[in-house]
Amino acid sequence: MKGRVLRRTARERPILVLVAVAMLGIGVGGLTRALSADEPPLPAHFSGLLNDYTPPAPTVTGGPYEMHGKWSLDLDQEHGTATFSAEMTMEMADFANSDSSYDPTMLGAHTHHITVTDGVIHNDPTDTITWQNTCIPKPPFKPAVTGGFVVTGTAYVTGNGANPPFGNPSPVTICILGGMQNSSITTAQAFVTFSNFTLTFGSPASTHFGTQAINGVVAKCEGPGNHESSDCRVSVVD
Repeated sequence: MKGRVLRRTARERPILVLVAVAMLGIGVGGLTRALSADEPPLPAHFSGLLNDYTPPAPTVTGGPYEMHGKWSLDLDQEHGTATFSAEMTMEMADFANSDSSYDPTMLGAHTHHITVTDGVIHNDPTDTITWQNTCIPKPPFKPAVTGGFVVTGTAYVTGNGANPPFGNPSPVTICILGGMQNSSITTAQAFVTFSNFTLTFGSPASTHFGTQAINGVVAKCEGPGNHESSDCRVSVVD
C-alpha cells in the first residue's frame, strides 16, 4: 500500500536522536515524559468544535439541553502542563419544549465560558491515567478509537458572563483521541491521528452539564511555530 500524504515526520524522529536528547535532559534536570523515546512529541495547539446533549431531567434540571461551541487546548510539553478554553451556547432541546406552540423563546438559551489553567498532560503508558481507562464512553465509540492522550485539571465556568448558580470550580477531564492505519485493510483507507474531543465535568458543574463525556471534533492542530500538523488532517493510504 502506498501513502498519498507524507505525514508525521515530526512524530517519527529516529529513536537514537530522542535517546540522546533524553540523556542530555537527565544531565540538566530531566525532560518531561512527552519527550521520551517511547512517546513522540504531541502537537502544541489543538482546536475544534463541540456538539452534544445533556442528560434529561431529573439528572440535569431542565434537560436535555443542546450544547454547541468551540474549544482550544494548548500543551506545554516541556513542563507537562496545559491550558484549555471553550465558549458554548446551550438551550433546551426543541423536542423537550413544553410550550404547546413550540415557542423557541421558551428554551432557556444561555452561554458558558470555560477556562482551565492548571491542566496536567497524561501521555505516559506508565501513568495510572491513560486514554484507555479514562476516555472510553458508555456505550463506547463505534468505530473504536485506537489512540490518544488525557489532560486533567480544574475548570472555572461562567453563566451568561457571571458566576453560575452551581458554583466554581469543578474538576474536568479532557481527552484527545483518534485512529491509525489499519494493517489488516488491504484496500484504500483513511484515518486521522487526533480526530475526537471529549470533555467530562465533575461536581458541581456536572449538575448542569451531566457526568457523561461531552463530545466534539478536532478541527486543527499545530506544532511549534504555529505550523499546521498533519496529525489532525485526513491521511489516505491506497
